[in-house]
Amino acid sequence: MPLGKIQTQIVSVLVEMGRLSDAQSDALVHHPDDLNGDALDKLLTEEYRLTPFQIFVARARAVGMAPFNVSHWRVTPQTFERIPQDFCQEHSVLPVGQVGETLLVAFANPFEVAIPAKIQEMTGMKVARLLGREKDIKEKFARENQPAAGFEDVVKQIGAEFGAIAEVLDEETTTEDSGPIIQLSNRIIEDAYFSGTSDIHIEPWEKEMIVRYRIDGICQEKLRLPSKVGPSLIARLKIMCNLDISERRLPQDGRIVFKQFTKKGIDIDLRVSTAPLNHGEGVVMRILDKQKSTLPMTALGFSEENLVKYRDVIRQPYGMILHCGPTGSGKSMTLYSALNEINSPELVIRTAEDPIEYTLNGINQMQMHRQIGLTFASALRAFLRQDPDIILVGEIRDKETANISVEAALTGHLLISTLHTNDAPSTIARLTDMGVEPFMISSSLLCVCAQRLMRRVCKTCRVHSEPTPREKELLEKALGWSGPIYKAAPKGCPKCGGSGYKGRVGIHELMITTEELIEGINKGLETAELKKICMRNGMKTLHQDSLLKVKDGLTTIEEAIANVPPDL
Repeated sequence: MPLGKIQTQIVSVLVEMGRLSDAQSDALVHHPDDLNGDALDKLLTEEYRLTPFQIFVARARAVGMAPFNVSHWRVTPQTFERIPQDFCQEHSVLPVGQVGETLLVAFANPFEVAIPAKIQEMTGMKVARLLGREKDIKEKFARENQPAAGFEDVVKQIGAEFGAIAEVLDEETTTEDSGPIIQLSNRIIEDAYFSGTSDIHIEPWEKEMIVRYRIDGICQEKLRLPSKVGPSLIARLKIMCNLDISERRLPQDGRIVFKQFTKKGIDIDLRVSTAPLNHGEGVVMRILDKQKSTLPMTALGFSEENLVKYRDVIRQPYGMILHCGPTGSGKSMTLYSALNEINSPELVIRTAEDPIEYTLNGINQMQMHRQIGLTFASALRAFLRQDPDIILVGEIRDKETANISVEAALTGHLLISTLHTNDAPSTIARLTDMGVEPFMISSSLLCVCAQRLMRRVCKTCRVHSEPTPREKELLEKALGWSGPIYKAAPKGCPKCGGSGYKGRVGIHELMITTEELIEGINKGLETAELKKICMRNGMKTLHQDSLLKVKDGLTTIEEAIANVPPDL
């Protein structure tokens, strides 16, 4: 039975490629059996020893399309940013790239004419068709539906399928030096870095070890491991940051310089903290991306009014500037951005940090070592003898550091530091609690900046909406304005990973000292009274600034209220 047109073309292309001789080609063309469909592929692989990929390349050339090896393509949530995943799965197509205004799409069926037109209509972009193997495309969708892609091979090696608890796992075969554990620890860090994670949490539960990532301020579970793997994984991470692996009863802090352990060109450091918990040791790692420089002041989320005020304050010759907010509220990034903006050869800048998060050019930074007595207080004393213009102290934690900081600010230095308080006015009470005299605070303080980070609503899928009566009331009370706002799409989109939010923006409460505020501090007024004085003098509260971001379409009112409660 003669070959079909396409099968004949495939055989001709294989001859051109040197994979078949003319005699073999004739034998196939005049083969007695029906070789249409998959029969030709089967015969070529079994009798003529051709690989499935060689046949696939020949098929692509026969139909006039470029072949694309889908098996090597990594599917991410961004893959389905323009074409919905359900559509791709239904029609066996896979978006594999973009060149200018042209979308590259792998098709399993080369004769499909209607689908490219539909995609063009859907995306408003031209479509370049590539040929992919149907088996490979279907496999990609099967893998996409499995959680924690990229870990299966390592988890299998350690003796457990993903998500299942290994009943028998020989601790002797799985140690901190064994290949799978080294691979697993590296893979967790690499995957977290590429996912845009800020912190990795490795937590022991009763029967499992849980790995969670904090992305845009929200924790999400990534991986479950057998509990017996836990001690080896923790020990491996301790080895990476030179900690004592035999000490499991006390918390330890360390740092991983990751480029020493990977060949993938990922230049990051990790700040590591271990702690003994009820089911074993837990680890939290903060990712410090050394390739990411500090952001310019304009990219931090300051409103125009606040930015003008803050830039004016950081250029003062002496005094104290304090940043307050919880861990992970962007205080360090704001301080680094401020230092970068004012850094010049005429100024001597010294910083005392624990740990040094980013290295800044032209600025001398000192790492604290409490074990040997190098604390913020002792560093500050040393700095005062080093003729600095500007001093940055990582954090004011105790009475001694607070008093020396105030003295430094009163003796001709600009001192910048951080403090853990909920808002700007309550900083005064916190310093007073530490034993600093109110008149010392009022005469040294230039400004307090309270800040938080809020998730940005995804620009691709955000939904225009009218505020509810309660939301309208909140907007009118805080801003004297109400109008259309944006909400997050319930199911999100591929660009934001289905959450409706992507990235974060800062909100700020800038308390600049005025004569009325100095008077209030000296009188020892309550925090609520100080807040009223600041608001009378033009301070926008965190709540007002968060709703200003809602008005500008940067975030949603739900996110604003979740971060900062409304003002009383």
